[in-house]
Amino acid sequence: MENEDLQRRMQADPEAQQRAMEQKREQEERRQHIILQILTHDARERLSRIAMVKPDKARQIEDMLVNAAQTGRLSEKVDEQKLISLLEQISEKAKKTTVIMKRRTIEDDD
Repeated sequence: MENEDLQRRMQADPEAQQRAMEQKREQEERRQHIILQILTHDARERLSRIAMVKPDKARQIEDMLVNAAQTGRLSEKVDEQKLISLLEQISEKAKKTTVIMKRRTIEDDD
């Protein structure tokens, strides 16, 4: 409900919409600046290749790295090997369960 109100006010007020877009752009710039500071060149290249194939996964990794940097959990730059281990951790969490349904055939009936 509040979200709809906010959207209506923003549509009615072009200046508010412009400010919101500017804020979003500034946040993205800060985010990219943090990522540049915490990743080595090789790790940035790997992350950009991941972003081409799976942008949502790359965004998730970036979010985790930025959060870790902002909370002081990173003591040094993240290199490619650390990025790979982070990817493996995310992949383990996201493994999907597959269900195989075996249907009875006519011969199986009692």
